[in-house]
Amino acid sequence: MSAVAKRIAALQEAQTLGMAQRVRELKAAGRKIISLLLGEPDFPVPEPLQEVAIATIREGHAPYPPVSGLLPLREAIAAYYHKNYGLPYTAPQVVVSNGSKQAIYNALLSILEPGEEVIIPAPYWVSYLPLVQLAEGKAVIIPTTVSTNYKLTPDALEKAITSRTKVLILCSPSNPTGTAYTAQELQELARVLEKHPQIWVLSDEIYELIRYGSTHVSPAQIPSLFHRTIICNGFSKAFAMPGWRLGYLIAPKPIADAATKVQGQTTAGANVIAQKAAIAGLNMDSQVLLAPVIRAFQERRNWIYEYLCSHLPESQPYLPEGAFYFFLDVSAFLGKHAPHGATMQKAEDVTNYLLEQGVAVVSGEGFGSDKHIRISYAVALSEIRQGLPQLTQALRALV
Repeated sequence: MSAVAKRIAALQEAQTLGMAQRVRELKAAGRKIISLLLGEPDFPVPEPLQEVAIATIREGHAPYPPVSGLLPLREAIAAYYHKNYGLPYTAPQVVVSNGSKQAIYNALLSILEPGEEVIIPAPYWVSYLPLVQLAEGKAVIIPTTVSTNYKLTPDALEKAITSRTKVLILCSPSNPTGTAYTAQELQELARVLEKHPQIWVLSDEIYELIRYGSTHVSPAQIPSLFHRTIICNGFSKAFAMPGWRLGYLIAPKPIADAATKVQGQTTAGANVIAQKAAIAGLNMDSQVLLAPVIRAFQERRNWIYEYLCSHLPESQPYLPEGAFYFFLDVSAFLGKHAPHGATMQKAEDVTNYLLEQGVAVVSGEGFGSDKHIRISYAVALSEIRQGLPQLTQALRALV
């Protein structure tokens, strides 16, 4: 007898987390590794949020929170989306979770029947496919290219829809590309979806506040999509709170109620300390609070783009509109050999080779492409200025 259920045995490990563990082990063994790997902001949690968390701990009272989250936090999230995006959400439509990944999983479990299809534009975040698999859905992948800024086109969407299609997942700004949909682009996709009222839009907006020169647009702002959009967001990225594990979804109340039911039988409520800190963050002016962080990310983005254009044009560099990633094409280096003789057959071979050379990036295979690598600039500019030349030198050494 197999000791492991088939659905788990077939589950892939997240490549980002697997590579991160390898980097930890190498560093523990004394290796010098420049990590351009994780989407983990290198800034501290904003001080006002720290102070609220400390005060909460000192209160000394730590009851189980409501499964769907503290009411003041749910009210603050609804008010935030109303104030910033004109969306008339209320607290009963908000479910606070243990990270945004749980919010996405809660949503998929709440709306998918076994075998129903989920359209996912590629490249995509590494966890979408496994979460769909665990929810017993069927992922339908639509490839995109740099020529469309890695965005889904209306024609491609129309061709992918079948009678079994239940969900479209959109991530804007995107992980791993950093590209973002405009209002016009979302309206064009909405015109396709209007012909298929059974399809939900799951909008991953975790990078919503990390934008450069343009404002975020949610699919829920498109009138025909408002009542069929589930927003998933959290505090890991903009508020630099990845280890505090706090996310949320916003949905029509029947879906929010279903997600609460799912969460109540799994993890129950998210930790109270992080929730109270998040209330403080939402009640502040996020643009003012996060302005220094956004400026730093934008400086890093600009430096990387200029460097790539002049030193590594084969990677097809583009200028991300948000998040903190570049998705680089390494197909020009596939088929070449490392100095020790190994052949670069796919992106994973390139990432393993670069790790040997002291630079950690993540293969694009987990994101839907075996010809790309993802680099993160959620690290100090000094590390980037050292790491990219080292990466370029290593690639140029391939023959």
